[in-house]
Amino acid sequence: MDDRPIGVFDSGIGGLTVVSALSSALPNENILYVGDTARVPYGNKSPQRIKQYSREITEWLIQQNCKIIVVACNTVSSMAIHYLQSHFYLPIVGVINPGVNFAINITKNKNIGVLGTQGTISSNAYGKKLLSKVPDIKIISKACPLFVPLVEEGLVEGEIPLSVAGFYLKELQSSDIDTVILGCTHYPLLKKVIGSFLGKNITLVDSGNAIARSVAYELNSHKLISTANKGEIQCFVTDDPKYFDTLASRFLHKSIIEAKHIDLS
Repeated sequence: MDDRPIGVFDSGIGGLTVVSALSSALPNENILYVGDTARVPYGNKSPQRIKQYSREITEWLIQQNCKIIVVACNTVSSMAIHYLQSHFYLPIVGVINPGVNFAINITKNKNIGVLGTQGTISSNAYGKKLLSKVPDIKIISKACPLFVPLVEEGLVEGEIPLSVAGFYLKELQSSDIDTVILGCTHYPLLKKVIGSFLGKNITLVDSGNAIARSVAYELNSHKLISTANKGEIQCFVTDDPKYFDTLASRFLHKSIIEAKHIDLS
């Protein structure tokens, strides 16, 4: 038994969808979440800057005695996960591998779509990982940068998000894909809109659920599971916590300890 908390971080608030999945799958685990709200978005930053930011946050979470680090940011997972894993001693899990593995397991025709931020799609991290596992797989990748502000404004249903989805997803709608990876932690909140546009024959892969299974496996294999914690979620942000607290309820289905400000500089 190990009652130290799980550390989770993202560039902003979207990683709370991963926290929500972790909390459901591992109800006895306490979670510390860092949202780098002062420096969001990460999708337009250089790989060097992404490594710097992610290292600063990882060091802070380790100082808080976290037993495992979950990188809930797709941009960091695509650009800096190997850098982090080579520099720190504790288990560090990104979102890309779990999502890829789940998509491969459920696709029937080996035609997979990937939706993500500009940084994630430009890195082709999902495409490279998919092809490394299934060389004859066919992939259509699409950057959907407006999905993030839609979610943060609470526009997850109705005419506006449907119009934006139509703008981005026409190519996927007319393709032979049967599986789509939601390669950004904000996108699960647009599942209904994305699903209604693409149709019921296409399965959407929520990386939050996939990473929760991966983290559970890591905790069990390293004998790090907690059985006594209350499953508390404590959040920390690098900018004003008030805006974060206002949005958090859209991403989580349980209450959290009021967010606190931290300075990583």
